[in-house]
Amino acid sequence: MPNVDFRIGHKEYTLSCQEGEEKLLRRAAGMLDAEARQILDQTGRMPEPRLLLLAGLMLADRTSALEDRAASAERELARLKSNPPRVEVPVIPVEIGEVMAELAARAESLADKAEELLQDDEATGTAR
Repeated sequence: MPNVDFRIGHKEYTLSCQEGEEKLLRRAAGMLDAEARQILDQTGRMPEPRLLLLAGLMLADRTSALEDRAASAERELARLKSNPPRVEVPVIPVEIGEVMAELAARAESLADKAEELLQDDEATGTAR
């Protein structure tokens, strides 16, 4: 069994763990140490059992809040899966399409007439 050395607050510790769990133990100890250092920064030195208790309670409080957020997110996801939001795609009524086509045809006709008038004026040398 490998031994892992770490520090929490102002004290060194050594713990044995299963092979391959060293990284997890160091990470957990690092989290506990961060909480302990925050407590020590605010209060100064305190007895080891009290420091570990307060740091553990602070981590438990943070974990509880994260569990609540995760549960809320899971409920929202389940709600969305069971009742997906409706996406409405606007549909242009057929009548509007017909009117637009008629307007486009009129515009093309007017453009053709204007072009013919310009060509006639150029041919005859007159200006309008």
